[in-house]
Amino acid sequence: MTSAVRHRLSELTGDQLAVLAQSLRARKAMEPSEPGDYDVVVLGGGTAGLTLALHLRRAVPGIRVLVVEKLAHPVPETTHKVGESTVEIAAHYLRDVLGLRDHLETCQLRKFGLRMFFSHNDNSDIAERVELGSSVFPPLSTYQLDRGRLENELGVRCVQAGVEFLSGYKVFDVELRPGQPLHQIRVTRPDGERGVSARWVVDATGRSQLLQRHSRPLRKPVGHKANAAWLRIAHPIDVNAWTGDPEWAARVTEGDRALSTNHLMGDGYWVWLIRLASGSTSVGIVADSDAHGFDTFNTLDKAQDWLRRHEPQCAAVLDAHSDDIQDFRVMHDYSYGCEQVFSGEQRWCLTGESGVFLDPLYSPGLDLIAIGNVLVVDLIARSLAGADVTALGAIHDSLFRSVTDIWLAVYEKQYHLMGHAEVMTSKVIWDTAFYWGVFGLLFFQDKFRSAATTASVAADLGRLTRISNRVQQFFREWASIDDSQLPPQFVDLYKPLNFMVRLHAGMADQLTAAEFETRFGENTRLFAQLAGQLISTVIATYAERTCDDAVVARIQSWQRDPIIAELLATYRRERHRNPTSPEWMTIGRSVVHTANA
Repeated sequence: MTSAVRHRLSELTGDQLAVLAQSLRARKAMEPSEPGDYDVVVLGGGTAGLTLALHLRRAVPGIRVLVVEKLAHPVPETTHKVGESTVEIAAHYLRDVLGLRDHLETCQLRKFGLRMFFSHNDNSDIAERVELGSSVFPPLSTYQLDRGRLENELGVRCVQAGVEFLSGYKVFDVELRPGQPLHQIRVTRPDGERGVSARWVVDATGRSQLLQRHSRPLRKPVGHKANAAWLRIAHPIDVNAWTGDPEWAARVTEGDRALSTNHLMGDGYWVWLIRLASGSTSVGIVADSDAHGFDTFNTLDKAQDWLRRHEPQCAAVLDAHSDDIQDFRVMHDYSYGCEQVFSGEQRWCLTGESGVFLDPLYSPGLDLIAIGNVLVVDLIARSLAGADVTALGAIHDSLFRSVTDIWLAVYEKQYHLMGHAEVMTSKVIWDTAFYWGVFGLLFFQDKFRSAATTASVAADLGRLTRISNRVQQFFREWASIDDSQLPPQFVDLYKPLNFMVRLHAGMADQLTAAEFETRFGENTRLFAQLAGQLISTVIATYAERTCDDAVVARIQSWQRDPIIAELLATYRRERHRNPTSPEWMTIGRSVVHTANA
């Protein structure tokens, strides 16, 4: 028995263990079950479905899991799917929860963090752009993934772990039978069809959202309207070669900029550059629909023309290696939510893009798969152990959708900030800190399953939601009066910032339950303090502009805001006891005003 299995079993109550053991002994003692009778059928064999299947087999001894996938496996190594960059939650899930450390370290690339370059004039020299990133490797590794390579490895490990796999089959009917022991699923391929039954059905079919098509629509529109186009090129794009400036090169003391997830930032858009272990580079355009019409980059020729206008250094590389372009895809109006993702009563779940897709900035897709899978496995394990998970399913569903709502606010109405380097550098550091100190800590400490039912944690999550939403609104309000340009400079989002170093390493600390609650409360106060520090600094900087009516009106509105008053009070109270590095704010760094100087 693996340590992971022992850990999972230790979390079940004695009664649940007894019921689980009895049910497994009974299953072995019976006449062989029908070949098509499973505990869980996972619809879809992409990353979401395969990680869930492997997780279930590692967490619940003896569970019968079937994955149905319409594509034949193995898939091409250059499978063209968005989501090639991981951050800490997904990396921890793949590496430590699912046991893929050897694959990640030998067959994928270690990522040198997130790196952003903000627009400057015509973007003809990357050294003239404000750069945000890390000068060193943070200790918790993340990776850049060839998705086809990863999915093939997951497929092999699923089979080795005892997952059954129907490759090349399409699902043509799903009959949910919540009042009966088994749901019914019909699958087909050219040589015939077959039926299978399952206690639980999980939809991992991505944007096909197969389960919704066979039951009821759950997809929910959101206010975030953006589009994406991306390609792969069989050429290792190296941003280091885009300038000969030695001072620029010397900013990074370890690691290679080319192995960062590089973002070229502009007004209403960003362009990603992601190097992959296969030798290819993924290049993507993501743009707000109001700022950049989808019809300006929705074909390969248009996308290349768009890059020539907005990102000429990137376009020059693509033009020089146009014969090496491997593929091209688009996603129109890609963001959506979901009215429900888990049902304990009816024994179905959605994972991955079958439920929610937010935005590729900050690479949250695999994170949401990881968080969702943890909750799905918890529901299914408890259900198979004999527990009634009706109420727990509703709790997990509400928690997951609340988390995605917080995450969505990071993107919604925020794309126009990408042209404001002064505002956006602080926003990126805030967003990263919040991710590490809230979601990352919850996931590394395996507390998502209990967060909503632990009183202090639930209360802190409520406060953090209010803080986060108000700070995201504050960034927009700040940008509305910001008329500055930052000169070329490097903003280090990790090494010189004491709270960033602490939050990053703290995710992986070994904490007891009581220690976790204390830490989560401390982090909640820290974010109130950081918010107050930011707001106080912005107000102090702009207060001297007494002749600008818009600035005066904005500052007065902030001073009347009760949430802001609370955040400022927290900052004043905590700043001497727990000082936080001011370098995360670029405001006041030799700012050149373009108006109202």
